[in-house]
Amino acid sequence: MRKQQILNRLSSLEELEAIRESLIRSRDPDKTCIVICGGTGCLALGAEDVIAGFRREIQERSLGAKVDLRITGCPGFCERGPLVVIKPESILYQRVRAEDIPEIILETIKGNIVDRLLYIDPNTGEKIIHEHEVPFYKKQKRLIIGDNSNIDPTMIEDYLAIGGYAALGKALFKMSPEQIIEEAQKSGLRGRGGGGFPVGIKWESCRQAQGDTKYIICNCDEGDPGAFMDRSLMEGNPHSVLEGMIIGAYAIGGHQGYIYIRNEYPLAVRNAQIAIKQAEE
Repeated sequence: MRKQQILNRLSSLEELEAIRESLIRSRDPDKTCIVICGGTGCLALGAEDVIAGFRREIQERSLGAKVDLRITGCPGFCERGPLVVIKPESILYQRVRAEDIPEIILETIKGNIVDRLLYIDPNTGEKIIHEHEVPFYKKQKRLIIGDNSNIDPTMIEDYLAIGGYAALGKALFKMSPEQIIEEAQKSGLRGRGGGGFPVGIKWESCRQAQGDTKYIICNCDEGDPGAFMDRSLMEGNPHSVLEGMIIGAYAIGGHQGYIYIRNEYPLAVRNAQIAIKQAEE
C-alpha cells in the first residue's frame, strides 16, 4: 500500500526540486499499480465497495510489495464506472464489481487480461484494451482533469512527482507580478465559467485597483444542471487549484483567498481541506 511521506517545510526552490527528484527516484514506473476512480460519479455506481475489495484482496494475498493501489479523482468516462485501470499497461476495466476483484488480481499477477471487463466499441464491436484507445478519450487533449488518473488527490507527494508547484516556484522566485500578468495576457487564457473573460485583464485590473486588502476567490460552484467540471477538478486535483490561486494572489498583490464549494459536494470539500493542510505544512 502507498503511504504518505513526511515532508519538511521548504525554504527554497532548490529544496522543492530536491524533494521532487527524490520522490521520482523512489517510484518504480514498471511496478503494477491498480488505479481506481474514486470520484463522485464512480462512487455513485458502487466504487466504494470496489475500493474496499481491492484493499482487502491485496492485504490478504500479501501483495503490497508487488502491487500499488491508487484512488483517484474522475477521469471523465463516468457512464462506464466504476473504472479500474491497470498501470503501467493502462488496461481499462469498466463497470467493475466487487465480485470481479479476485479474478482481476489473479490475472494481473499472471500478466493476463480479463477479457469480459473490457470496453466494447458500440460502433465496431471491437474490444478496447488500453484506456487511451477508447473512442471517448482518443481525440481529447486533456488539460484540466488530465492528471486526475495520475494522482491520489489526498497525497501531495503525487502532485509534486508530476511537476506540481513548479509553476509557483518559478512565479515566486523568477518572475515579478507584472511579468506574470503579461504572461497571462499573452497566453490568451480565459475564464471557463461561460463569460470567457481574459485572465490577464482581470489580474491587471485587480493589481491596479485601490485598496489595502485584496482577495483571490475561487468559485467552485456550478449552477448549470448536470455540470460536473469544477467538481471533478476539485475532487481529483485540488493542489492544482491552490497553485493557481497562489500565483494569482501574488500577481494581484493579494494575501487572502477563499474557495467556494457548495455543501452538496462533500468529497470536493474534504479533498480541498486536505490539500490546504498539506500545502501549509
